[in-house]
Order: sequence, then structure tokens, then C-alpha cells
Amino acid sequence: MIATLVYVDVKPDCVEAFKKITEYNHNNTRKEAKNVRFDVLQSSADPTQFVLYEVFEDEDGVTFHKTTEHYNKWREEVAEYMNSQRRATKTTPLCFD
Repeated sequence: MIATLVYVDVKPDCVEAFKKITEYNHNNTRKEAKNVRFDVLQSSADPTQFVLYEVFEDEDGVTFHKTTEHYNKWREEVAEYMNSQRRATKTTPLCFD
């Protein structure tokens, strides 16, 4: 399994638009055969800070995800909402439910 943490810093006036397109991406990603989990977290301390927690069965699942219409629509739309480039950390789950 591959778990990726994606950190996104959103402009304050774009938070609601970011949430809307991210929910669209979440809902469609969950339908992908190799998607295990896709959580969207918003900081309680700073509502402009988000973490996406994405888990796929394998690298093929990650690769496929990046070809989907919903991911590409999300990626293009959120580019204008971000204060800085998003960053991602790939991990391997050790203890996972």
C-alpha cells in the first residue's frame, strides 16, 4: 500500500472554492478500484491549511488516479487557490485500519 500526505496552503478568500472542488475529487477518487482511502483534513487552528491523506493499493493505483478527469480538474482548478505549491510525502502504512 502507498499512503501520501498532500499539504495545501489555500488563500483565505479561496477556502470555500477549494473545499468544493476537493470534495468533488474525493467523491470520485473513492470510486476508483485501487483507492483504499481518501481523507480531506482542514486545520482547526488555521482554516487555510489542508492535508489530503490518500491511500492506494499500489503504484498502479496512484498512476491511474493521476490520469482521471476528476484529479486533473482538481489539480488545474486549485492551482489558483494556493498560496504556495502543494507538497506531498509518500509513506508506507505500518499500522493501518
